[in-house]
Amino acid sequence: MYNFRLGDKPGTTLFPALSAFRGVLISNVRDLYNRPMTNHGQKYFWLTAVALLVIQATLALTMVHRESLTFDEGDHMFAGYMMWKASDYGLNPEHPPLAKLLATVPILSDHLWVPPPMPGQFFKAEAYLNGRDWLARNDGDRQHLVFEMRASAELLALGLCLFVFLAARDWFGDPAGLIALALVVFDPNVLAHSALVTTDIGVSCFFVAAIWTFYRFAARPTLIRLLLVSLATGLLLSTKHSGILIGPMFVSLIAWEVLKAPRAERKRVALRLTGGFFAIVVLSVFVLWAFYGFRYSARPAGMAFGTSVAGYAQPLPHFESAVVVAVGHLHLLPESYLVGLVDVKLMSIAYPTFLLGKVYPHGLWYYFPLVILIKTTLGLLLLIVLATFATATGKLTRHRELFYSLAPPVLYLAVAMMSGMNIGARHLLPMYAFVIIFAAAAAATLAGINRRWAIICSALIVAHVVSSLLVFPNEIAYANEASGGPRNLHNLLSDASVDWAQQLLQVKQWQDRHPDQECWFAYFARPVIDPSVYGIRCHALPTFDTQWGGVGPVPPSVTGTVLISAGDLSGCEWPSGQLNPYRSFQSLHPDLAIDDSVFVYQGTLAIAEISALASAQQSQALLAKGQSGPALAVAREAVVASPDNLITQTALGDAAAATGDKQMAKTAWRAAILIAQRLEPGAQASYIPDLESKIKGLSAGKE
Repeated sequence: MYNFRLGDKPGTTLFPALSAFRGVLISNVRDLYNRPMTNHGQKYFWLTAVALLVIQATLALTMVHRESLTFDEGDHMFAGYMMWKASDYGLNPEHPPLAKLLATVPILSDHLWVPPPMPGQFFKAEAYLNGRDWLARNDGDRQHLVFEMRASAELLALGLCLFVFLAARDWFGDPAGLIALALVVFDPNVLAHSALVTTDIGVSCFFVAAIWTFYRFAARPTLIRLLLVSLATGLLLSTKHSGILIGPMFVSLIAWEVLKAPRAERKRVALRLTGGFFAIVVLSVFVLWAFYGFRYSARPAGMAFGTSVAGYAQPLPHFESAVVVAVGHLHLLPESYLVGLVDVKLMSIAYPTFLLGKVYPHGLWYYFPLVILIKTTLGLLLLIVLATFATATGKLTRHRELFYSLAPPVLYLAVAMMSGMNIGARHLLPMYAFVIIFAAAAAATLAGINRRWAIICSALIVAHVVSSLLVFPNEIAYANEASGGPRNLHNLLSDASVDWAQQLLQVKQWQDRHPDQECWFAYFARPVIDPSVYGIRCHALPTFDTQWGGVGPVPPSVTGTVLISAGDLSGCEWPSGQLNPYRSFQSLHPDLAIDDSVFVYQGTLAIAEISALASAQQSQALLAKGQSGPALAVAREAVVASPDNLITQTALGDAAAATGDKQMAKTAWRAAILIAQRLEPGAQASYIPDLESKIKGLSAGKE
């Protein structure tokens, strides 16, 4: 024990004591990384690994227990249930079956009401709207069924953590395995999407599993190892369409193995691994077919699919469309899988992006690099810097393992940067899994060199954990301290990086604390999720997605409380920020932020543009019902409220054309074109060609 007094002179007792204590601390930390593994050590090693997995499940389930449905979950849940009950793969084909089937296993014995099919309806609309009604009637705001399905989906998160641990341990040793496990367990982006009935965690899990099993197969090819890597790859393909990137990843790994083999062995290695690759392709596609019941048709007998492979692929470039159609014609892949693959491509062609406070009508190559800088903990970012340093200086010497941990995420990130869909950090989760292994390898290696490195690496690991836990349980809205934290994130990013519509339980709690306040709510997931199911009584405000059916009349000014989801505040779904009816609120300071993603404004608020959008959408809804007269009256009200508005002028033109007033229709559409010409060039393409086509058709007497 150290004995010192505050009155001791410097350099007599206190400083030597502190120096000695520092030396003991550094020595003990270093020993954690270098201590030989005894029998007791092995026991504690595996107990620690199990404890970390238990912690991950506890954190994830605690978090989702307080979250309402996220945007896509109802769609996935209903589609998975109908796959089990009716062998219907035509709902939500944009995602393969595995994650949906796994999530819905716990509810298969329940006798649940099922909404009738929607013949002729677009498959996405049918899945979203029937999924909404199915959950509302069978579960309501109790979320018992939702929690059961989320608990089942958590198995994929545990699988991801386990495979990260096993791969890191196999490639870089026991300490690296435990460090990687700790990093992935507490990573805020992984936690945010664990136990959600979506596909991002599942595809990350099987990416790591496929690469790790291929590593073992390449080192010692056996039939068992071939079957394991084929199974992992098949499960990957059956989880998310981005799983097809495993093909070029395997090719890059095969090229590495061949180049690094002794010259005399290269031909044999190339033939062996190339043969293995083709066997993996065949066997993994067999696994994929199994998840579709070995049936080509998306929908069961007697039910028509709302599209065809050829018809849906028509907007693609000629070569891509021809390849997809040929594969479909030969029945090499299931119809549902092919339509989903096409849908992914179509969605990426012209999807708006919100970044650093601005809406762009297209994707940005630098979106994901900035997302990494904003959504990654500073501890992990600095560990990645140290890992890069350790690799460049030759301190990390296991070159084969380094290539396996780096080639997949680099390729994945490169493809993500070239894609046009920029909606959240969740699309980077497979990259995070491998980068965590890379960071853990460096931490274990550097900590074993000397005591100072041990302290530095330990401090960064602790910083990673603490930064994540400080925002718990609001991990979806995580942003690191250098980016301003969760409170500032809505100014930088949007969609699933901030607001995935998960806040209805917290909004209900706010309402219960203010029972007498009249409120108006712009909710990001309306009409896919209905806030009234959770007992929220606020009047509905229009959003980009409420064009599906409108929300009813909204006054041009309200006195009370306006709540706006971060996704609607940013206008991330509109092709241009100029079209966002909530942009005036961006300069206002909210009175309250609920989970850093629903913003509360109180007082007397002018919302004329929002009112006009509600009227325009109501006019379109009336037109869809064949009520052209009332639609025209409402559209006129919209234009009076906001005449310099692309949406209101378009609605007026549509309603006038339906009533036979060609002159009014042309005048309104031309006004809409003039307004659209003030938008960014990329945004103009979303409106002007359609408006010009309407005018041309009306002039030719087709309207």
